[in-house]
Amino acid sequence: MKLAIAAHLDDSDTRVFANHARTGEWCISGGFEFSNWAEADLVGKARQAFSNGWLGLGTGGRVTFVAVTAIEPAEVERLADQLAQYFVTYYGAPDIDSARPVAADEIAHMAELCDEHEDGTLLTVARELTDAGVRESYRAIQPQQAQLDLFAVHGSLDD
Repeated sequence: MKLAIAAHLDDSDTRVFANHARTGEWCISGGFEFSNWAEADLVGKARQAFSNGWLGLGTGGRVTFVAVTAIEPAEVERLADQLAQYFVTYYGAPDIDSARPVAADEIAHMAELCDEHEDGTLLTVARELTDAGVRESYRAIQPQQAQLDLFAVHGSLDD
């Protein structure tokens, strides 16, 4: 199974989002946060989060890029529990048991999106408000071996 982690190519997310996700944090779309929004809500950093922010499951922060990677089933279960608690704490879900299936569906949606891509693929999300609600679209940036040197750290801890 695959999911996505927050990936930072520079420090711009620390400036454009009110709360930014940590590098390596598991992420989902998080579009549910905007389900009741209107044009008037789309101002400043909130607009940036709406427009192209993935939701970090550890911090509740946003990130522009996520990278596809493998995840263990036990970690998926832990994340579903964590997201269910998020729904109770921030969105008024009555209890964990009620929120858990919705959380599992959100994570399954992200896993389905990631499963069609090879590890290391970067994903972006774009959202727009429509008469029917929030519309999301995704873009994949395939990993290129030649560019991995830009992000890799070479050397040894033994030196």
